[in-house]
Amino acid sequence: MSLSVWFDLFLFVLLFVLFAYIFFAVRVTNLHKVYFVFHFFMMLWPLCQFATHIVQDPEIQFVYVSLSFAACLMLASGWLLFTLFLAGDAEKLEFRSIAPLFLPAAIVSIGIIANPFHLFTSPIRDGYVDRSYGPIFWLTMAVLACYFLASLIVLVRALRSPAASASLKNQIRLVLWGICVLVFFVGADVLFNVILADYLPIIPGLTSLGIFITALFFAFVITRYKVFDLVSIAHEDIINTIPHGILVLDEHDSVVEANRALRKFLDIREGSLFDIETFFASVRVTGDSKQFLEHYKRKDEDLFHIELFAERGNGLHFILQTSPIFDASRQPIGHILAFQDVSQERRLVQELNRQNDVLHERNRSLDRARMELSQANRKLEEMALTDSLTQCYNRRYLTQRLAKDMMLNVKPHTPFSFILFDIDFFKTVNDRYGHVVGDEVLYRTAEAVRQCIRQNDILARYGGEEFILYLPNTDRETARRLAEKVRSTVESNEIRLEQSAQAVSVTVSIGVLAIERFVRQPAFDDLDEYLLHVFAEADKSLYEAKNNGRNRIEVADVDQVSFWRNAELG
Repeated sequence: MSLSVWFDLFLFVLLFVLFAYIFFAVRVTNLHKVYFVFHFFMMLWPLCQFATHIVQDPEIQFVYVSLSFAACLMLASGWLLFTLFLAGDAEKLEFRSIAPLFLPAAIVSIGIIANPFHLFTSPIRDGYVDRSYGPIFWLTMAVLACYFLASLIVLVRALRSPAASASLKNQIRLVLWGICVLVFFVGADVLFNVILADYLPIIPGLTSLGIFITALFFAFVITRYKVFDLVSIAHEDIINTIPHGILVLDEHDSVVEANRALRKFLDIREGSLFDIETFFASVRVTGDSKQFLEHYKRKDEDLFHIELFAERGNGLHFILQTSPIFDASRQPIGHILAFQDVSQERRLVQELNRQNDVLHERNRSLDRARMELSQANRKLEEMALTDSLTQCYNRRYLTQRLAKDMMLNVKPHTPFSFILFDIDFFKTVNDRYGHVVGDEVLYRTAEAVRQCIRQNDILARYGGEEFILYLPNTDRETARRLAEKVRSTVESNEIRLEQSAQAVSVTVSIGVLAIERFVRQPAFDDLDEYLLHVFAEADKSLYEAKNNGRNRIEVADVDQVSFWRNAELG
């Protein structure tokens, strides 16, 4: 038996070693499982070619020959399935789509195994070691070519897709190289050992060699670059889109992974050692660094945070969060460190503290960092709805509250009222004492009114020296009494200022509007138009109070403002 016979067996053994190596060297994903099936059919060819040469019975020889070609058909159909999986055409991987992929291979395989009238192959010299091929063989070659052409189209289309990531495109290019190597050797085998067999000596093992080189290539790229690990590719794409810096360390504090956002905080590469104590020495720590380091070294299961400051650019405030990594047996095998940039939030908190003195507590410890950030967001929303001078709600908040009550909370015929008041002769105060004193008078007047109204009443600055009180569930008489209380409280409120030895006192003119019959029907184009109409009615009463001598109350003679455009005011 010639050495060329053992060449196929040798390649089969190498393919089996590669199969075992890939199985134990990588994390097995669904795509690897598809590849293992593909690799199994690759191993069948050299094995069957070797078996064909060592057995003497022609019938058994034919079994091995037909099995090797059927394996090639399964290999090609499996390759097409593999490329569909690789290109992300998930909808083509449903059962109804998978079955037609294998149908041509299955039909031709039946023809190969049946070999009717020796249309596939016939023996030469009483055996199938030397054999001639018939029409079914060329049909087999055509089907194989179609499979590989379809795979090529799928891969090229995926490569040109603008939605494909850079990692996926790199993976597809490597797979294209693999298919080209395999097609080259298979084509060479058909050319030299079938078409030109009468003119050239037989060159054994070409297809087996091509299969082995392709498998060797795949083994290299799978284990070295993990190009078939879609989970890792997706993980890499996702982790690089996270705005926070992510650093993954093994049990020896060696860097396993670092995303792009980490470059803002730390210049480190995969494979480098990360010394957290040295890193802490290069930044300013806000919090208990000793406690953080103890927690880090103990590898406690709960998360732990600390805030740091680095002298980079305009200064970089960031939160460092540590979390240990455990294996299946709950043994610690590394760390995940997350770096969250909070510079903008810190500057915002400082600015709010300087201007409004509304944020009295800064971050004290990292375990409250998220709560404090949420608190800052709530403060921002409050500032957008609050008048910064008087600390009353602004007109925007009042409009939102009225819209909510009228559309959701107010039942038909439920009364509600407005008290619109204006500080009398406020321009005189500004002219006599200055705008600083005028601002103080506005603030003290609003503070005095706040002390005498009910908990559910809403006080808002209407504009300039005008204020408005929204009184839910309040009828006209109750609103009038509350307006008198406001008037008398302001009149008796003496404002003592450092700029003046004499106390300053002011009075207010008040207009009252009570809506005692509210009907929820669309009268105006939108609710804002309706509210403008309501405010205009209250404004009429206010100006009547001013015209009648000031420091007095006027009640609007209105008890219903209908939503109907053509409705009459009661």
